Amino acid sequence: IRSALGQVGITLEVIVANDASTDATSKVVRAFDDPRVRLLDLERNGGPSAARNAGFNAATGRWIAVLDADDGFKPDRLRRMIALGDARQADAVVDNLEVLKAGEAPRPMFPEALLSGLSDVDLPTFILSNRLFADTYNLGYTKPVFRRAFLVEHAIAYDTDIRIGEDYIFLADLLAAGGRCVVDHRLGYRYTINAGSISRVLKPKDVEIMLAADDRFLSRHPLAGAACDAMARRRRTLHEGLAFLNCVEQVKARRPLA
Repeated sequence: IRSALGQVGITLEVIVANDASTDATSKVVRAFDDPRVRLLDLERNGGPSAARNAGFNAATGRWIAVLDADDGFKPDRLRRMIALGDARQADAVVDNLEVLKAGEAPRPMFPEALLSGLSDVDLPTFILSNRLFADTYNLGYTKPVFRRAFLVEHAIAYDTDIRIGEDYIFLADLLAAGGRCVVDHRLGYRYTINAGSISRVLKPKDVEIMLAADDRFLSRHPLAGAACDAMARRRRTLHEGLAFLNCVEQVKARRPLA
């Protein structure tokens, strides 16, 4: 919350979607004596997609930025990204992430050479970068800033059945709807890796949910050409990953023949 309130050069609101947590989130938020901070206490835990939808529905600004509870913003992040989005008439802006992990020095998530070659992220590029086990990170990890008017116009919302990979499907929906996503090469989002993070522990059921989410995406956006080819390659890695994870589970259960 402090890192959001510390943004320079912009007017903003900070909406905290408390996803029926069992910690002191509500108490902490209410302790902020700042009219820009708003608390949404959700009645039941719905996961990251439901919490994002609640926050997005409550937002009133021109742009919306996602900030997870254990992460942070560099002070000039939103000013830079909004200025770039306005200048290039974009509907989303992504930037590089600074990875923070206990006992290690901070480092960029994406090599400078990767982002420097991108000015825009189109749908085929985005889908292709989101192949399972293809690399340590992919563009689905980015935390875009979104133009709210485009989301409203195209009724884009998070898929509440997903708890891992929800940000990927959301940005894919925006791109498939004709939205433009541009790239700010600088570091702006502070991404914290915790031992218990759900995005770092993948189970077979998670991959099955991803495949089902892809099916729903394809029902909304029939693909052709390069985007169709990219999706086929992504889904092949999901099926291969599912087979691998199932194999690991059987070996751990001492059922090698299974």
